[in-house]
Amino acid sequence: MKDLKEKLFRTQKNVWLENKKEEIFKFAKNYIDFLNVCKTERETVNYVKEYFSNHAKDELIFINRNKNVALVRIGKENGARLIASHIDSPRIDLKQNPIFEDSNIAMFHTHYYGGIKKYQWLNIPLALHGVIIKSDLKTLEFNIGENEDDPVFVIPDLLPHLSKKVVDEKPVKEAFDADKLNLIVGSIPFSKEEKDQIKLNILKILNETYGIYEEDFISAEITLTPAFKAKDVGFDKSLIAGYGQDDRICAYTSLKAFFDSKKAAQTQIVLMVDKEEIGSEGNTSAQSSFLFEVVIEILKAKKIEPTFENIVSFFKHSECLSADVNGAVNPMYKEVHEKDNASYINNGVVLTKFTGHGGKYMANDANAEFVGKIRKIFNDNNVVWQTGELGKVDEGGGGTIAKYIANHNIETIDCGPALISMHSPFEISSKADLFETYKAYKAFFSY
Repeated sequence: MKDLKEKLFRTQKNVWLENKKEEIFKFAKNYIDFLNVCKTERETVNYVKEYFSNHAKDELIFINRNKNVALVRIGKENGARLIASHIDSPRIDLKQNPIFEDSNIAMFHTHYYGGIKKYQWLNIPLALHGVIIKSDLKTLEFNIGENEDDPVFVIPDLLPHLSKKVVDEKPVKEAFDADKLNLIVGSIPFSKEEKDQIKLNILKILNETYGIYEEDFISAEITLTPAFKAKDVGFDKSLIAGYGQDDRICAYTSLKAFFDSKKAAQTQIVLMVDKEEIGSEGNTSAQSSFLFEVVIEILKAKKIEPTFENIVSFFKHSECLSADVNGAVNPMYKEVHEKDNASYINNGVVLTKFTGHGGKYMANDANAEFVGKIRKIFNDNNVVWQTGELGKVDEGGGGTIAKYIANHNIETIDCGPALISMHSPFEISSKADLFETYKAYKAFFSY
């Protein structure tokens, strides 16, 4: 009976028992450093540009509006092996007219971005990251709150002594008003002569420090991100907690896998896009023409005329890992998962055949032939992997960029590590799964 079970049953492997711990910890250290300097899509593109300049040989780089980046290593055969991630994360942005004064406090109006739980952003230290296009069209990039001697910023919560009617007795979804997610930025008045003196003092500081005026906020993209650093979690330091792991964990592992892989018969592409967290809309998203433009440049580099027919043929002969995370089983909330089709921490990279919600609505449902091919690649390269859906049927759901890539007639499947507390300011990943994701992407590039 035991032998028959071992022969027929699929058993989940624990990554820690399949790899050398030293390799896993070494890989994770550099990833933590990456998380701490890449908290926005623009900062991630800048990181990739610098990494490319230090490691590239014959590879190519394409950048779209400082929010998308593609790395390309051209191969002889038609089509490509594409690993596509997104580099935006749930966050809170400033409104275009942010600054106001109320109750002796200067504050910024905000507008949240993506699927956040609003209460998680109250009374935590926040940093300002952004870019301002000034009236003379010069660009000012900055972040305030990350250095030890920087001030931080806070969205204040209500004290429990007075929150019974306003917050506590309401459903969570209604208890936290988005228009009350205002950021404290100062409290000293400039003088006692007129109203808005605290606002005036803040604008004076900003003008003296950065040379900006109130109107400059209108042509700015300024984001609030957690000011704390990514950290090891647990006595054994086996986990990582940090902001933006959805989906920069996949961006980092695909970047490393790309440069650690040798040239293959097909072209190899790493693609990092923006706006996934709000539906992949706009000219920096997976639905933009950027991938088309990259393919056109690839064909031109191969001395192939970029006709519609040749572009379509290139897509048809391509395969993609949509590099995105899944939701790991949280021991305190196991009831939202169906245990046999859920993903678990330390069981390796997750193959997600389909996403969407309900009856697989709005999903890319990968073809069985392609799933089988990826499964074989991983098994042949000793990659520890698992499969998982995002929760029980009708429990909720979610989407990735997979369906937009697949719409080009590219074979596509979601593939990435599982996270606990996804979309929170302090998401949790496994160092073992991080390393296995890197191995999976490298195997895909190298087969």
